[in-house]
Amino acid sequence: MKKKNRIWFRLFILLFLVVVSLIIDWPKEIRVQIPKPIVNFENKSPFVKLKTKGSLVDFKINLKIKEGLDLQGGSSITYSADLSKIPDKDKANAMDSLKKVIENRINAFGLTEPVVRTSKSGNDNRISVELPGVKNTDEAIDLIGKTAQLEFKEYKGQEFVTTGLTGKDLKRATVVFDPNTNKPQISLEFSSDGAKKFEEITGRNVGKPIAIVLDGKIISAPNVSEKITGGNAQITGEFDIKEANALAIQLNAGALPAPIKIIEQRTVGATLGQDSINKSIIAGAIGILAVCIYMLIYYRLLGVFSTIGLALYLIFMLALFKLFGVTLTMGGIAGLILSIGMSMETDVLVFERIREELRNDHSFVSALRLGFIKAWPSIRDSNVVSLIICAILYTAGGMIRGFAIVLALGIIVGLTTTFLGTRTLIDLISRRKFVKKAGLFRVEKFEENL
Repeated sequence: MKKKNRIWFRLFILLFLVVVSLIIDWPKEIRVQIPKPIVNFENKSPFVKLKTKGSLVDFKINLKIKEGLDLQGGSSITYSADLSKIPDKDKANAMDSLKKVIENRINAFGLTEPVVRTSKSGNDNRISVELPGVKNTDEAIDLIGKTAQLEFKEYKGQEFVTTGLTGKDLKRATVVFDPNTNKPQISLEFSSDGAKKFEEITGRNVGKPIAIVLDGKIISAPNVSEKITGGNAQITGEFDIKEANALAIQLNAGALPAPIKIIEQRTVGATLGQDSINKSIIAGAIGILAVCIYMLIYYRLLGVFSTIGLALYLIFMLALFKLFGVTLTMGGIAGLILSIGMSMETDVLVFERIREELRNDHSFVSALRLGFIKAWPSIRDSNVVSLIICAILYTAGGMIRGFAIVLALGIIVGLTTTFLGTRTLIDLISRRKFVKKAGLFRVEKFEENL
């Protein structure tokens, strides 16, 4: 492909991305209805929802920026974990497992992106859960607090005894509906080992009941009519669709490794009031404006393209925040501001290299090309190091995770903006005579390079 064609192709890609991003940035929600669906389906994703309604497919994308607990308030719940039955050497692992299970349950339920922390006060092991935007926590408490210890028991003499088949042998739990009564049921699919256990259990209990026990309570005790192979079973009971969904989430996320109880529950106001948020926005806008003015004064025409690139950067970042449902916290805002600085730093490295090539008697077109090429190794290495640091910070969890996510996203978008957006725009004007003036670039002996 010829260079001119490559430039126009990059411009087309850039304009396409800008248009798509602006469409995403503008509304809070996009909704499309398609008539006469071929199949029925329902997706419970918190961001993209697909469901049938009569003769229509209702396609909806939530495009509102999610705010963290410190920006919009929400609920905070503190639990105490009972580790009395767990050996001392395994207590740290039990708390880590407890944290992971709680995070998985809340994420699967689609409430928010939770902030889950563990702590220890004397002999008391605690877990705090922050739920941004959630004012009524009843459903979340019910979902989090159940241990979800699933067991299968068989009848021996006058009582049920354990069979050794538990929730640990479960591969997947899904909600289905009874074709006769249309009541919700839980369909269970066991692992390969679990399937063998279930086949043996049903084989020796033909004509007898097998009790399905959750947290010590029998929720179903169907009679076995024949040996069941294939590793599939169903839980039936008197529960509605919400209860069935919650139970499936609990089973899929795994049982809590230890019982927990609530010791504190409160509704949290936003750490920053609306007035503080407005002042932060104004301060950020002033800072960005100051940087743009500096770039325009020092780099002149190149500063114009840097300013346009910054606008593209903000458009792309806002679109990605909405599209992927990034939860924005104060840590995330700090990451965004830092990534803006790193994006401008990338421009500075490229522009200084361009000016250096002009001083070395390269032609204007050649200097532009070499500027981007020769600046790339330094830019690449510094950003790779930054991304590695982001990965390390992400594992820390908590508030720092939002900072790491936004900073990593900003680094990638900044590189895209510079090498796709800014470079394409500069290439488009590189052969225009009206830009080939020394005063536009603050470079001596520029006219000799025409």
